[in-house]
Amino acid sequence: MLSRTAESLFWLARYVERAEYLARTIEATLRATSLPDAYVGKTNEWESALLTAGIDNSFYSHYEEANEKNVIEFLSFSRENPSSIRNCIENARLNSRAVRTALTGAMWDVINSAWIDLQRVWQNGLSSRDAITEFLRFVQEISLRFDGSAYRTMLRNDAYWFSRLGLHLERADNTARILDVKYHLLLPQEEHIGGPLDYYQWTSILRSVSALTAYHWVYRETLKPWLVADLLILNEALPRSLASCYGNLVQNLDRIGVAYGRQGPAQRHARGIRNRLEHSQMDDIFQRGLHEFIQEFVADNNRLSDIISKQYLLPN
Repeated sequence: MLSRTAESLFWLARYVERAEYLARTIEATLRATSLPDAYVGKTNEWESALLTAGIDNSFYSHYEEANEKNVIEFLSFSRENPSSIRNCIENARLNSRAVRTALTGAMWDVINSAWIDLQRVWQNGLSSRDAITEFLRFVQEISLRFDGSAYRTMLRNDAYWFSRLGLHLERADNTARILDVKYHLLLPQEEHIGGPLDYYQWTSILRSVSALTAYHWVYRETLKPWLVADLLILNEALPRSLASCYGNLVQNLDRIGVAYGRQGPAQRHARGIRNRLEHSQMDDIFQRGLHEFIQEFVADNNRLSDIISKQYLLPN
């Protein structure tokens, strides 16, 4: 496979996954701001949404206040935000067109129709909560349909494996950032862990990754921060956990290595991260510091993306 084809497939999957993540972030923030002040506390939930997405500095260069209208506009449609939902879907379509022959008809139809429908949504605007909710569900459905069509219709070859690499790298980064913002930045200094504010914030985090029901199935307990972290970091049964993402990354990198007849630094680096996750215990992670653990993970995840690019996606 040509390196530029692999790169387009890799980034196509990343952009679709990122758009869904932003939609889930906005949805969780809307739900949190609908709660009484006694539960929301003194935090600015819209500012935390920007911190979760890692674009707070970019936002404040264009807006003075992080409120509902400004943040939703910036995360959804802003041209100045490279990671806005609109830019993600547009970039996904550009990458789809570049590798049209490597995609199945079902995959192309999802992306192309999503881009067309998005133009109409953008022109009409999001004038009410109902319109915002409908838009966010639309974006999440795009990701589900695209992922489902890829899973059901693609040959299990290098095109599929490179697409999966992009998806799981992006998903791991998103899950880690959500956890980091909650534990390190979102909870006010004077709030006790386990209080009502803490409970509703952890609920919001689990909803944002569709894991609230899974939490109760696995632990059958009330929400506890260390159990939420255990689910999102170490539980391989949860598709969005860091452990699950790296199990899939190692598997798909190994398949690419076998197909191309050689292993390389990407396979070794991914295995190293997976092995650290497999041998980690939540007690040790919390004792060392959850924030420090996640920051190291995010840096390692970004490093893997760079290594994959150098090994496979850049022309030799």
